[in-house]
Amino acid sequence: MTKILMVCLGNICRSPLAEGILRSKLSKHHYTIDSAGTGNYHIGELPDKRSIEVASKYGIDITNQRGRQFSVTDFDVFDYIYVMDNSNFKNVVKLARNETDIAKVKLILNEVYPNQNYDVPDPYHDSKQGFENVFKMLDEATDVIKEKL
Repeated sequence: MTKILMVCLGNICRSPLAEGILRSKLSKHHYTIDSAGTGNYHIGELPDKRSIEVASKYGIDITNQRGRQFSVTDFDVFDYIYVMDNSNFKNVVKLARNETDIAKVKLILNEVYPNQNYDVPDPYHDSKQGFENVFKMLDEATDVIKEKL
């Protein structure tokens, strides 16, 4: 079973959306998908209500997700670790123990725009349209990820 982790800063807006979107596209019998935050800001919390609303609009339920913090053991558990932005990438790579760990970490939008180093914008302090825009970016990226798996 392939195991995939989506990572952002607080694990309440972007990474829960990414987890939910990818989960809706892949068979639960062949893939395990989770999300985490590099910070410890929202441990145990639900995703942001705007993320829940946008996901629901597209038929995706992310209400059972809870925030958790990324840990070094995630390198042992997951085959792929997709991060939302360059700062998340740096924070995750700092925890890596070796090159094998580092090789698992990828910028999610690099799947759509190779070597462009685009970040998924943080919609947390933005309007609902910001969450819609982030959903569309993550939807496109997860389509590419699905095809590569």
